Amino acid sequence: MPDAAGAHSPVHVAIIMDGNGRWALSRGMPRVLGHRRGVEAVRRTVEAAAELGIGYLTLFGFSTENWNRPGAEVGELMGLLRRYLRSHVSELHENGVCLRVIGDRRRLPDDIIGLIEHAERVTADNTRINLTVALSYGARQEIAAAARQLAEAALAGRLDPEDIDVDQVDIRLFTHGIPDPDLIIRTSGERRISNFLLWQAAYAELLFVDCLWPDFGRAQLEAALADFRRRERRYGALAGDCR
Repeated sequence: MPDAAGAHSPVHVAIIMDGNGRWALSRGMPRVLGHRRGVEAVRRTVEAAAELGIGYLTLFGFSTENWNRPGAEVGELMGLLRRYLRSHVSELHENGVCLRVIGDRRRLPDDIIGLIEHAERVTADNTRINLTVALSYGARQEIAAAARQLAEAALAGRLDPEDIDVDQVDIRLFTHGIPDPDLIIRTSGERRISNFLLWQAAYAELLFVDCLWPDFGRAQLEAALADFRRRERRYGALAGDCR
């Protein structure tokens, strides 16, 4: 969307929040303290995104692969998530944040599933910013689940295989109803998207920044938006003929 200066800003920004552990270890601290500081970065970034007029913000919080981390670290991450959902939902609601959680909830503890459902209900009508948090999420698994639903519908006679197209896949993804990301940011200096929004990222601009996630905030987000505005998005068209 055009901003006050006429430049185009992203409607949807997605962030791979990486570097909590390295932030802590580089300071001689246990990894858990990096995760705790990462929660503070989430709060800063959500508020900054809302103030900067970003309509949709998606944060990659916990991947399907993260379940393979040591049990103690997974337990600490679940504890942080539990505390965040218990103590900050009212803050999200007061700030006009509509929260949505995507991913395979079946692997999450039952009490966390209940807290997520409560948070989504409480914030459902808010319109200032749409915050999506990907938990127990993997894009390949998401696409496979959509394919399985399509196959089941075809076998049951509810869907003609000839009618399967991009839209039929899209409506079966976790992100149905959310616009595809315009900009995907990964912190920590890594140059990959690690099984995150693979389908939705088809035309996204990618930005890899060296900043570790606990140090991310408004200044880094503003710099990312400035970088985005300097890019020409053609969607396969010739220069000067983009949509």
